[in-house]
Amino acid sequence: MFSFMQKMRSFQRNFSVSSSFPLLPLQLPSPMETHVWFVLPDEFKSVSLLNQYMELLSPCEKENVLSMRGDQLQKRALLARTLVRTPIARLWESDDGQCPSPLHFNISHTSSLIACGVTVNSPIGIDVEEKQRKIKNNILAFARRYFSLYEVEHLSAISDSEVQRQEFVKLWILKEAYVKALGRGFSAAPFKTFTIHEKDATNSGASEVVVESSDHPVSLTNNWQFGLFELASSHYAAVCMEKDKTSDVAMRVPMRLT
Repeated sequence: MFSFMQKMRSFQRNFSVSSSFPLLPLQLPSPMETHVWFVLPDEFKSVSLLNQYMELLSPCEKENVLSMRGDQLQKRALLARTLVRTPIARLWESDDGQCPSPLHFNISHTSSLIACGVTVNSPIGIDVEEKQRKIKNNILAFARRYFSLYEVEHLSAISDSEVQRQEFVKLWILKEAYVKALGRGFSAAPFKTFTIHEKDATNSGASEVVVESSDHPVSLTNNWQFGLFELASSHYAAVCMEKDKTSDVAMRVPMRLT
């Protein structure tokens, strides 16, 4: 079985032969930096470009893409695979195929946006959602089912229904990003077992997102950093990455998003 390194080197050769685009190297993310790549599927209208992307995939990946029902699902699957392969191959190229540190990546998508987060040395989770995503259920009833008591009380204190909906979506993607960074599924790390909330930083006074275990409510999990931001003015995105443990200075450096 090919290792990840062998697959990427093979991909680089295939990319340069099968595509008319040059494989331009990219600068690797620095410690505590996350590179976020995203695409909007609706902006891809060129059939010839999509066909070129298809040639980048392995036979197994092509089969998986073509097994999707409907052109839109096939296009999104194709773009997701291309979005993962292309930046990572270019990052690998930046160090002559000898990347000294392990690359970590995670992907998330909605029907209208696909995003990929890439880090060096640090596990990462990313989640995206449309800003206008409607919640079919009663928000508080839904929150009581999945969120911690603190989070439910936080949402209950918001009187404006639209602001409450926005806060619910942000909380959801922050929790989802954390679970994905842990490398666990929803069943292995139920949302009710931990709390996401803002904590005043001791030095600057700026707020930061922290994780609190429901089993040990006085213990804050400070091994992780979060980023909450917008993409394309239409989506919320949350990134969670493990802090760089190689030095005390790196542990205190805020996350950078590129």
